[in-house]
Amino acid sequence: MNYIFYFLVVFSIIIGAINGRLQDVINAVMSGAELSVKIVISLIGIMAFWLGIMRIAEKSGLIRFISKCLRPITKVLFNELPPDSPAVGDVAMNFTANAFGLANAATPFGIRAMEEMQRVNKNKDTASNSMCLFLGMNTAGFQLIPTTVLAVLVAVDYKNPTEIIAPTFLVTLIAFTSAIIMAKVAQYFTSRSTKND
Repeated sequence: MNYIFYFLVVFSIIIGAINGRLQDVINAVMSGAELSVKIVISLIGIMAFWLGIMRIAEKSGLIRFISKCLRPITKVLFNELPPDSPAVGDVAMNFTANAFGLANAATPFGIRAMEEMQRVNKNKDTASNSMCLFLGMNTAGFQLIPTTVLAVLVAVDYKNPTEIIAPTFLVTLIAFTSAIIMAKVAQYFTSRSTKND
């Protein structure tokens, strides 16, 4: 990735010099750097706010309540895990944090869930069906509130940043549902081919 960025920067400077617009390239670099710092500072504020809200929700028991409500669904989706597996609770907590756009808060739950799934995995050198499903769900990234994107839009003075909430919800819901369906279909065909062997 470093080589790609290096190539893009050098290529831009060379093309700018050839076309006599090197000053425009330098101005774009400077204004881009300034905007990056502005966005990062805005992200720090909004992430601190939402992580604080998440911490309050966690301490008050709201997150645990939501994860208990989701537990029956996660038990059905991750049916190859033992019913009392801590991974089921971690998956629910991870899903809840991701739904509120807090990927940073969701990461520890996701790591714990994967570690627990690996612990009960019979074939240690291959990802289990539960691990593949969980990875697909995480990659799809269902979000009720796209916190990070909202922070970026606010930082660049976008007039109506909240207008992305409904489309983001719809798109991530479709992606999330598709990931679950595809993982379950792949699981079905994999289990059939294994039985035939």
